Amino acid sequence: MGQITTIAVERVKNISKQEFIEKYYKPQRPVLIEKLAKDWDAYEKWNLDYFQEHAGDQKVPLYNSEPTKGKQNSAAPVKTMKLYDYLELLKSQPTDLRIFFYNILDNMPELLKDIKYPDIGLKFFKRLPVMFFGGGGSRVLPHYDMDLSDLVHFHFHGHKAVTLFSPKQTKYLYKVPFAVHNLEAIDMDNPDFSKYPALQKAQGIYAEMKHGDALYMPSGYWHYIKYLDGGFSITLRSLPRHPVRFVKMLANVFAMRPFENVMRKLWGERWVNYKEKRVLTRTNKKMAKSRNNGALPQ
Repeated sequence: MGQITTIAVERVKNISKQEFIEKYYKPQRPVLIEKLAKDWDAYEKWNLDYFQEHAGDQKVPLYNSEPTKGKQNSAAPVKTMKLYDYLELLKSQPTDLRIFFYNILDNMPELLKDIKYPDIGLKFFKRLPVMFFGGGGSRVLPHYDMDLSDLVHFHFHGHKAVTLFSPKQTKYLYKVPFAVHNLEAIDMDNPDFSKYPALQKAQGIYAEMKHGDALYMPSGYWHYIKYLDGGFSITLRSLPRHPVRFVKMLANVFAMRPFENVMRKLWGERWVNYKEKRVLTRTNKKMAKSRNNGALPQ
């Protein structure tokens, strides 16, 4: 067992559009902007009571940290619950149940009056502001977003930890074929380096977020998220404009994902086991070869 190497994310208190573009967007470097949401109405208004009062009767899909099995779609929720009751859970006890990709434009459009799209040089896709809720101790499987958007992730009500990995780190992370996540069996907080030796070569970027903070995640960056206590976040996204990334996004959404769903329906657990065995064998073989050659795998 061990611990994955990380460095601290760059943090700034204020930033101009020009500085953000030149220092972070163009070179695709993460940055945490402290209290970027301080001038939003949401900064003062948003808390668990507020959402219970305004949308408590909505039924929401909930997800947990259990690996998906067999013919189960990886995007399928484990249960549904009234939002009011779920938020009561967050207030009263740790839970690994999470709300994932809650589209506020469709589900609670009045919230849009409480936010402001930051003027930092990104062209935000305003059709898809989404929220995420999690209980204390809940974790989100390391993944990168299939649409390869540049993300600005705002956190509210509590603390969360985010570990980022650049796309160049993918070779160390045991990425599952035809998916955008790594092996679900890996405990990223206490990884077994004897079983997953490539993780010893990985280097993450660690950010701890507080109420009102915003984290810029460049296109294709992996993110592993852990809620340190119950809270929620909103992500604003800017779709890829670089031609290569745009083509990859189309391939992910219209080819890779449908293929994966079909194979799960046809082969179920056999397909899942085949992919997991393949990535484990190939990654560890590359690591062994690199040690013998005195070089890192490419």
